[in-house]
Amino acid sequence: MNSKKFLSNNFFDTNYYSKKEIIEITEYFISSSQLIFKIQQKNKELDIFTYEILSDLGIEQKDLGKFINIVGEKIFEELISTLNVLKEIDYLKCDEINKYFWKYRDEKSKVQNNNYTFIDLFCGAGGMSYGLTLAGFTPILSNDIDKDALRTYLFNHPEMGGNSVYHGDVMEVLNLLNDNKFKTIDAIIGGPPCQGFSNANRQRVIDDPRNILYKHFVESIKIVRPKFFIMENVRGMKSVADQVVQDINSKCNNQYKISYKVLNAVNFEVPQNRQRLIFIGIRKDIINDNSMDKLFELIEDDKLRERYTLRDAIYDLKPLQPSRIKNNTKGDSRSGFPIEKNVSDFSNDYVKKLNHSNPLLTLNHKARFNNDRDIEIYSKMQQGDDSNSSRISDIMPYKSRANIFKDKYYKLIYDKPCKTITAHMKFDCNMYIHPEQARGLTPREAARVQSYPDNYLFLGAFTKTYQQIGNSVPPLMSKYISDAIKLFIEG
Repeated sequence: MNSKKFLSNNFFDTNYYSKKEIIEITEYFISSSQLIFKIQQKNKELDIFTYEILSDLGIEQKDLGKFINIVGEKIFEELISTLNVLKEIDYLKCDEINKYFWKYRDEKSKVQNNNYTFIDLFCGAGGMSYGLTLAGFTPILSNDIDKDALRTYLFNHPEMGGNSVYHGDVMEVLNLLNDNKFKTIDAIIGGPPCQGFSNANRQRVIDDPRNILYKHFVESIKIVRPKFFIMENVRGMKSVADQVVQDINSKCNNQYKISYKVLNAVNFEVPQNRQRLIFIGIRKDIINDNSMDKLFELIEDDKLRERYTLRDAIYDLKPLQPSRIKNNTKGDSRSGFPIEKNVSDFSNDYVKKLNHSNPLLTLNHKARFNNDRDIEIYSKMQQGDDSNSSRISDIMPYKSRANIFKDKYYKLIYDKPCKTITAHMKFDCNMYIHPEQARGLTPREAARVQSYPDNYLFLGAFTKTYQQIGNSVPPLMSKYISDAIKLFIEG
């Protein structure tokens, strides 16, 4: 197995990460540190203490020349000025910057506990995994084909050590799972993309070649035989859900009790109408004669849960104007910029629920480019208006095909749950117009709606951050499902 397929836990590893990736993470670290600690002095001297912090960061003295060649003299001088201020600070205990440090990440990954362990296939940016960690689970192995999504995953899951985040085809991961160290894994989770499910009534699911990724997910269950699994997919898959249950049972020798249900994220304190089909299988020797209906009763028991709206999610974020610079390569390639000091003096229950403490920084809060026509359309629309609104009929570019493009434009309603956040946002945000500002939602606003915490940094190109967020399972939804499974198994 190619070791380069595993992402390095050191984000400054010049032997693994590209020049663009290393510059990106270095600039994020510098900007975050300077904002938090109000760094203004320009002490560029290197001494023994600076070298120690560089080593903690993941940059050894022997690799310094190569690192400088990658980032350039200017960025390196900014880095040294930043580190010289951090000498007086316990930087490994600062939650806003400690994830950048290799020493912190290495120590975090070595902490052993008795939590349930799991494997996340098709993990994306890690929303589903993050929800499980909130419920006390520990990720052991994660996989995706999208490197930017994996970098986001790894950065925000510092408990993942070396050889634990695999960049490549899931079929390659199946070979890893034969290792004895995975035989004690408690759970496998994932949402395998399944193109064939949209018209699966025409033939059996298992016979459709487009569902190969789903087949690999089932194969992973067969190999590992975890205590339970969770599989998430689009609600349209429900028409063939019984086929899926039969298929998994036949592959896994009827070792699992499997049930499924369409769940809406809005019932799990997520301010968004997002319906997804959730399959849960629990090994029969774990639950004996317990009915799986009781599990879903636990999952759906929302008597103590709050209901939140779009306003709850985004009301306190800084107002923005849309970008007026088309194809702004520098700006659009740096997804987290501008990193800004959080200016909110208050937060509501929902924002507090997402964050363990008051966030010091605002990340990924950047408006995308919009042309004059779209800004005019956004400005004229009222909350709840779509492309058929009479207010924009004179400038609506798709009025001859209004029946097809009804939702081409949609202005969100502040005091209702948001419509489903999707990966389509990477193309445009015309369907996600801010209720009060003439622009689309920012990646941070979309992440808030998805229930990500504010310190969850999305890496990669600007438009790809929308894709990562849109493809995510909301962490709060994942947490409540996982909490219920633990109660069900342990009860």
